[in-house]
This record gives sequence, C-alpha cells and structure tokens, in this order.
Amino acid sequence: MRMTTLGAPRAVPGRLLPVAAGAGVIALALPVFLVADWPFAGWVVAAVVWVGVQGLGLLLTRVRPSADNLAASSVLAFGMMGRLLAVLVVLVAVAASNRTVGLASALLYGLAYTAELSVSIASYYAQEPKA
Repeated sequence: MRMTTLGAPRAVPGRLLPVAAGAGVIALALPVFLVADWPFAGWVVAAVVWVGVQGLGLLLTRVRPSADNLAASSVLAFGMMGRLLAVLVVLVAVAASNRTVGLASALLYGLAYTAELSVSIASYYAQEPKA
C-alpha cells in the first residue's frame, strides 16, 4: 500500500504549544472584551470552560490505551466525548439564560479551540514521518 506524505505516520507532538496557543487567545481576548464593552461574564465562562476542558484532558493523558487494555481505551474514548458534551451543556445553558453572554462565551471558546487545534495539526505535520 502506497503512503502519501500527509498520510505517513508521525510521532504524537507535545501538548504544551497548542495549549499555550489557546491560552493566548483567551488572554488576548480579555482586553478586547473590556475595551469593546462586551459581556465580561462571557469571557469568564469561556475561560473557565476552557481551563476545565484542559484539566480533564490532563487527567485523560494519564490513561495509556493499548491493545491489551480495552478498559483504558474505552475510558479515553468516552472521556474525550464527555469533554465535548460538558462544553456543549455549559454553553447551551449559558446561552439559554443570557443570549449575549452565551454568544460571547461560545465564540471565544470556539476561537481558543480553533487556535489550539490549528497549532496541534501544524506541529504534527511539521515533524518528519516515521520510516
């Protein structure tokens, strides 16, 4: 089977740089929220949700999935889905109680997540493929 450059397996990159990118977006958004007179509660909700998701992710990195340990693989899979569900529940609940705060928090969280994902993908493909 022929492997293309994009499909070649690579080592899993570190998480520090992507998390720092997301944290940078959250931190840089604070003065924007204050100057633009956007709801500060939206920034707080997005920051707390983002930190909570990172904390759950840190817990999940301690789980080592393997072919021999199906329980660890299922904990990792359901943990990753649970993080997404927790974010969804919190952001929908906030949006249901206050539309402007919910919109601000959802947009900021989405921007921080996009920055984290973009840096993660870029750092993955910046590495040399495994032989």
